[in-house]
Amino acid sequence: MVLNENATVFSPETYTDNQSSTLPVAAFVNWFSLVEYGNIKAGDKVLVQGTGGVSIFAIQIASALGAEVIVTSSSDEKLEKAKELGASKVINYKTHPDWEKEVQKLTNGKGVEHIVEVVGGSSIAKSIEALAFQVHIYVVGFLENMEAEVNLFSLLAKQARIQGINVGHHRAFEDFTKALDQINIDPVIDTVYSFDQAKEAYEHQMKGAFGKIVIDFNK
Repeated sequence: MVLNENATVFSPETYTDNQSSTLPVAAFVNWFSLVEYGNIKAGDKVLVQGTGGVSIFAIQIASALGAEVIVTSSSDEKLEKAKELGASKVINYKTHPDWEKEVQKLTNGKGVEHIVEVVGGSSIAKSIEALAFQVHIYVVGFLENMEAEVNLFSLLAKQARIQGINVGHHRAFEDFTKALDQINIDPVIDTVYSFDQAKEAYEHQMKGAFGKIVIDFNK
């Protein structure tokens, strides 16, 4: 593949090629959301939905930057893994379907400053209720539905900022890769396949994985 130099960035010096391959999209979208738009600071509270590839990086990046991370999932096993990655509080949304109320309880009624929204649909309204005042929801996906109904009174009362994020720009990606040499983030790789195993790799991806699936051309 031949690329223009403006379409590439240097990998972090401390990362292997396989680790670096996990960074575009899933990792970078979180950095662009939390740092470029959110100006995240130590002590902020971040709500992360689920434990997919984007969400795992959200947990790692936010906690590495000093934030308190709350994670939702339907799996207690995955919530335990989220704690190992840096989450300080967890919510099983099957046990607590009104998870936005649980977020408010866990934050003593203050809400969270940042929400990485990957579900979409009816989740948006719940996310607004889980927020603190004048803070951020970053819409990076729509697993449930591309359309959402929101309570405009809640939106106005919270003065919420709902920002659509479509990855990010070149300069921010360069900042991100430089930062990764300074902050302690070890990308979670579920399985590494050889190129000859590409079909198996995609089948694994379709079934679901905890972390990234990597196809190593040199393996």
